[in-house]
Amino acid sequence: MTDPTLDIIAIGNALVDVLSPADDAFLEAEGLTKGAMTLIDADRATQLYDRMGPGREISGGSAGNTVAGAAMLGARCAFVGQVAEDQLGEVFVHDLKAQGIAFTVPPRSPDIPTGRCLILVSACGQRTMNTYLGAAQFLPPSAIEEAQIASAKVLLLEGYLWDPTEPRAAMKRAVEIAHRHGRQVALGVSAVFCILNHLEDFRAMIARGDIDILFANEEELLALSGAADFDAAVEALAPQLPLLVVTRGAEGAIAVADGVRHSVAAEPVDRVVDTTGAGDLFSAGYLVGHVRGLAPAECLRMGAIAAAEVISHYGARPEQDLKTLVAAKLS
Repeated sequence: MTDPTLDIIAIGNALVDVLSPADDAFLEAEGLTKGAMTLIDADRATQLYDRMGPGREISGGSAGNTVAGAAMLGARCAFVGQVAEDQLGEVFVHDLKAQGIAFTVPPRSPDIPTGRCLILVSACGQRTMNTYLGAAQFLPPSAIEEAQIASAKVLLLEGYLWDPTEPRAAMKRAVEIAHRHGRQVALGVSAVFCILNHLEDFRAMIARGDIDILFANEEELLALSGAADFDAAVEALAPQLPLLVVTRGAEGAIAVADGVRHSVAAEPVDRVVDTTGAGDLFSAGYLVGHVRGLAPAECLRMGAIAAAEVISHYGARPEQDLKTLVAAKLS
């Protein structure tokens, strides 16, 4: 087995986030459930975009956010996702490459445009997400390069992308390659609806040993385990995984590594502005610590610091120098 040249390679939705403030009256008028994530079609995306207030366009996508944070922390990263040959596709690719993240998937024709997530941010920091997947759902298995997957210490899969047929086949191929070359596979289950749609698949992957690291929040853990409470869910799933990492919002996070449970408190912030990307950046901090061989408690702390930074401003990509921030808080 050759030495890895990448720390993390992620497969996920290539999306551009459009963020705009919105009050409860606007959400009600649009028939939106505050804090929910809804998949929408192209017509609804156009309609909602026209009605939103002034916004900011920032490259996003769950796995993309994670590798962006990891790269800021000094990790060697690559991303696999599908964009179209259009303006938002150029924005997405430019943002990745500007951070030194390898991206080699050719764009597809713009007849199906690059995906976008319209995010309405409430005054309390809650975000209501409306996602048009666009080109992202047509990532083909041919986009998976064996040498690139084999070169990374950890392959990260985005649960959101398990829905469409082509990306699911691409991720299954990547898992087989990663394990054949002795690499670890991490899964972020992404959302409760993803789990409910693919419960048998996700449980089977865990039972087979396809997943080495599982990232979930508390609600997702309950849905995946079928348990009635948090501790019972941890007890049900942790023995099936080498590493289980669960975020709990203001209550912090836990990791169960080889049967030993560790915990961290949430990092304090002056004000929660926008929770978009909190879980993604937590995963970034944790994974960077993990690939560097740090203890689970240190990895948890790195995740908490990265998550706290991203919820203190709009957008799911860090604005501060994460490497400097983490170094200062861990010293």
